[in-house]
Parts: sequence; C-alpha cells; structure tokens
Amino acid sequence: MTPILSKTDAGALVNAARIRRGMTWAQVAEHLEAPLVWTTAALLGQHPLTALQAKAVCELLELEEAVEESLRLQPSRGTDPALMSDPTVYRFVEAVTVYGPALKELIHEEFGDGIMSAINFNIDIKRRPDPDGDRVVVTFDGKFLDYRW
Repeated sequence: MTPILSKTDAGALVNAARIRRGMTWAQVAEHLEAPLVWTTAALLGQHPLTALQAKAVCELLELEEAVEESLRLQPSRGTDPALMSDPTVYRFVEAVTVYGPALKELIHEEFGDGIMSAINFNIDIKRRPDPDGDRVVVTFDGKFLDYRW
C-alpha cells in the first residue's frame, strides 16, 4: 500500500501548481469561498479541508487524488524550526515576544481573567498605503474565553 502523502509535501505541490498556473492565494481562496489567511494556512498543512474543498482545489490546480487525500487529514500544527529563522516569520515572533506581555495585560485589564481563543479565530492581512512605505496590517480577531472554575 502506498503511504499517505505528508501535509508538507502536499502543501509544496499545491504551492507549485498555484505558481505555475499564475494564480494568487486570493484566487484560490475565492474559488473555495473561504477566508484568505485560513485557506493559505490550510493548503500549507495547518488545517484540514473538507472533502468538497480538497476536491475543488485539486480540480482547480489539476492535482492528483493523493494530494486531495492529504489535504483532508488532521494536521500536526506548528512550524518547521528552519522556517522560524525566515525574516518574515521571525519578525512576527519578535513582535509577539516584545508586545505579548503588554497585550496580555491589556486583555486582562479590558476583559478580566481569560484568554483570546485561537480556535474560534479570524485573521486578516491588508496593505495600507503610506507615504513612508506601504504598511502591513494584520488583524487577529479571537473570541475571549473567561477562566471560570
């Protein structure tokens, strides 16, 4: 029996097919009728797709059934340690390292004792023109969960 394609390998095939077809992640997300950042993360292996979504993306990108099968699997979430040194990823880590404690304090001050959920979570990215250079605006929108005993 042939082993199931890893989500990392499936993600690499999705990305290669997308690039070779001259498609953007936004076009793929629109085709799936799903949020842009979620779609990109899912197709890179961080979320499972439904059978319908996996079939739709594989038809769009002309990928084989092995990729479709992999896209439906539950992921082992996380980031390859080598990717953590990528300058873009590292800057996000740096921002959370610097601002995480302040955000925690401000969340507690505003909402009380609890956390922002990353399960019931929306994330978005936008470009904002600025005379000093375009700005990257990233929005995290998570449900507040009270710590209740």
